[in-house]
Amino acid sequence: MACAAVLFSSAPQTHAQQETDLQNEPSWEAVNQEIASGQFGQVTSLVVSRDGEIVHEHYFDDSPEAARNTRSVTKTITGMLVGKAIEEGHIASASAPVLNHINHTPLNPDPRKDAMSFDALLSMSGPLECNDSMPWSRGHEERMYSIEDWVGFFLDLPIRGFPAWQTKPEDSPHGRAFSYCTAGTVALGAAVENATGEKLEDYARRTVFDPLQIETAEWQYSPLGLAMGGGGLGLSSRSLEKIGRVYASGGVFEGRQILSSEWVETSITPKAVVPDQDGMEYGYLWWLRDYAAGDTAYKAAQMSGNGGNKVIIIPKLKLVTVITKTDFGQRNAHQQAEELFESRILPLILADSN
Repeated sequence: MACAAVLFSSAPQTHAQQETDLQNEPSWEAVNQEIASGQFGQVTSLVVSRDGEIVHEHYFDDSPEAARNTRSVTKTITGMLVGKAIEEGHIASASAPVLNHINHTPLNPDPRKDAMSFDALLSMSGPLECNDSMPWSRGHEERMYSIEDWVGFFLDLPIRGFPAWQTKPEDSPHGRAFSYCTAGTVALGAAVENATGEKLEDYARRTVFDPLQIETAEWQYSPLGLAMGGGGLGLSSRSLEKIGRVYASGGVFEGRQILSSEWVETSITPKAVVPDQDGMEYGYLWWLRDYAAGDTAYKAAQMSGNGGNKVIIIPKLKLVTVITKTDFGQRNAHQQAEELFESRILPLILADSN
């Protein structure tokens, strides 16, 4: 296994030189040079660990301690907090109604809202018309930001409809119709806050960050002061690696059970199929897909945020990879990060194992 290394500036190579290095003798230095050339977009940091040990670390902006705004990577941490609240008995189960823990009367009440479960919002398959992938959706997150009460915004949305050209939940794999909804994750954060009686940021610090020795967490807040569970939490790349390591190791960090193994397992088990993304499924606020190395496919789970930000885990290998980027709003940002992992990082890790 390669030794841990914290590397900063390096002289750029031509693309031909980089390809020659990778073909002749794949190395972390060659990968660093490719990244620095911009081949994979604006990567700011790369942290790779295996079996709980950092095997490679490089900061392309010379800022190892920086709190990275990795956007929707935050959602997975909110899912983690739901799991902790269930584990501690504050929430009955993932099938419990979310409105049991939110004091809000919707403008357009409906029994399906009353029955809306944590499971539905964790798996992005709730009953409300909310889809960040469609700019005309009533529940699009950009509409939420312009009003004061973000939780009320979500709960006041109408029920989703399914025209003939869309697959209904009962006809979908896993019995759920996926619809990516940041506002729903904001509501999950509010429900955790109300269920536990602690501010979301305080609950996160007590149950997750302090046990992981994460000292800096820069939250964003709604106009009403709710910590934003749907995105924008600033954490260092090393802190993100620790979060990933918990899930890659069955909930354990340095011998301590941070999260129940049952919650970890169910979180990274497919709950819905993501439409128009071949092979992509969704768990509890985790994106799920396979990565190939030769003839072998490795099941991976990933935290993912705008700009191509990724925390990718392969539990079978106890592998965690943190890729932070600033390609916000760029169409190919995620593909670049995933290509970097599959074509460069995973082969190096496997080579180090031989």
